[in-house]
Parts: sequence; structure tokens; C-alpha cells
Amino acid sequence: MTQPSPTDRDAARLAWARAATGDDRLDLVRASFDAGFRSYWRGSVGDAERRFAGASVIVMDSPPELEDPRPWLRLRDVLAAGGVRVPHVFQADPERGFLLLEDLGQRTFLQAVEAGEADPDALFELAFDQLLKVQSLPCPDDLPPYDEAFLSRELRLFDEWFLGRHLGLSLDCGDLERLDLAYRRILDNVLAQPQVFIHRDFMPRNLMPVPGGLAVIDFQGALRGPIAYDPISLFRDAFVSWPEERIEAWLARYHARAAAAGIPLPDYARFRRDADFAGLQRHIKILGLFARLHHRDGKPKYLADAPRFLAYLDIVLPRYPELAPLAEIVERHVRPALTGNAAAADARA
Repeated sequence: MTQPSPTDRDAARLAWARAATGDDRLDLVRASFDAGFRSYWRGSVGDAERRFAGASVIVMDSPPELEDPRPWLRLRDVLAAGGVRVPHVFQADPERGFLLLEDLGQRTFLQAVEAGEADPDALFELAFDQLLKVQSLPCPDDLPPYDEAFLSRELRLFDEWFLGRHLGLSLDCGDLERLDLAYRRILDNVLAQPQVFIHRDFMPRNLMPVPGGLAVIDFQGALRGPIAYDPISLFRDAFVSWPEERIEAWLARYHARAAAAGIPLPDYARFRRDADFAGLQRHIKILGLFARLHHRDGKPKYLADAPRFLAYLDIVLPRYPELAPLAEIVERHVRPALTGNAAAADARA
């Protein structure tokens, strides 16, 4: 197979990395793929006389016009000052969008568990260590709030991209009113929760096993928001499903540890409800995001996990009669449309 020709950005990235490490023979290979415009590249530095000799390093490529790296750098410094384990930055050129970072390894929390290399119970305890540090941070004055406008825009991604673009649904006025009512009830709960520093994508894929614990990555979306958001993101994951009884046990364990650490939590019964409502906002949003990644950005792999989020809705919605309008939309419209899409795909195959 013919390899694609390097672009000007490829050449600029490699030249910058060689200058930053002092290794004019350094080569870079793609380290991971991201849903956004940021990319990560790994290289091994040679020559024992150099600063990074024998080390593996990561180059973050974050084109400033598409994804400015300065917010990432700022939040990294805030988290590090609070004791959160985050990647070390060896050199940064935010104007060009290149950062030279510590290589945290090739296994995420999720990959280590899937490979049978680690016990999830032990890793979740380490995840709590980092999460409690995140939630204990004072929110900087310039940390944006996860406010009603922001939360609502995310929910509407479901309407536009998952229901409309992906499933081809056009809801009538009655159904739109039902959806609005369900959204209103979700938002009322989420906005009433204690507000803390939240990572906003705190899940096993964004936690890296390192000596002494876990390191936290992909924190550029941090906001001041609902206290139950990060814990439920950790357990109702975008890329792996855990048995419900284990999620219940882990949530209770988190709550006990957080209460002992002085995090401003409500009692467990209220927290359990809050976690479900914060999770619903996230699940609905992600269905919309994954559909947008597929249809707008040409990244189809994410939609393969859409059934996981519908399964989460099936678990949570029956617990709350006040969310029956959303359950009705799912049963009367979403599920039949998904079945029809699957049948059409099978016929084409």
C-alpha cells in the first residue's frame, strides 16, 4: 500500500520535535487518535549525551487555529498545583501548537483492564485518589461554569445530529414538548447540585497507569459543574459497560471516600439520584456528539458505541416516573428507527 505523502504540518512537527529533543534523527509515529483536532506522536530519543537520551517522548500537535493548546497548558498547571498527576511538559510552543510531553506509556486504565493486567477495583481506588484532588481544587475565577446554556446546547446535539441527521426523525409538536419537559427536569437537577471543579471526561480511557498511581489526561474541557458528573462518567463509560451491581458498589465507595475527604456531597440517596441525572445529560449529549463525528467529521467508529448509551437510558429512565416523556420518545421513535436502519444496512450487505 502506498503511504500518504507527508504534509507541511508533518514536516513542521518533525522539525520542531527534533530541535526540542536535540535529536536530528528522531522519528515520530502516531501514538493515539483523538475525536478533536489534536493529535499525539511518539518518538524515542537516541544518543546518550542528549537531555532526553533513551527516553520515549510524546509530541502533542494542537493546531492553534483549530484547537488552541493554551487552555490545556493553563489547566495542566492548575491541576498540577493541586496535586493531580498530569503529564510533565518539557517544552511548549503554543503559537505553533507543538508541545513536548512526558510519555505516560501505551496502556490506558481501560486497556490495562481489558488485557487482564490490572484489577478494576484497585484501579478505581487509584482513580478516586485523583478525582478527589480534582474536586477539592478551588475553581479559578476564569473557569467557565457548566451553566444552563452550555448544558442545553449539548442536549440539543441529540435532537439535531442523532434524531434528525442520523435517524432521519422529525418529531411533531407534542413530542418536542415531551422532550423539552424531560430536558427541563434533567437540567433542574444538574444545576441544583453542588458545583465543583469537574474534568468533564473523567473515564478509564483518560487515566493512565503510572508508577505510584494514575495520571489524568484530556482535561482541556474542565468546567465548574455538578458534583456527580465526574463520578458517573467514570463508571458509565463511553467505551466499556460494567455490571450494574458493580457500578452501585463503586458509587457507594466513592461517596464514602469523598465524604471523608470533606467534598460537599449530599446524603447518598440524593447523590445516587444526582448521579443518574448527570449521567443522563452526558449519555444524551454523547449520542449527539458521536452522530456528529460520523456525519460531519467523517469519524464513523464512535457510533458503534451508540447502543451502549441507549442501554444506559434503559437502566435509568424506568427509575424516575418524571422522565417518562423521554422514555416514550425512545420507545416510540428511537428504537424503531434504529431497527429500521439496521435492517436497511443488512439488506445493502
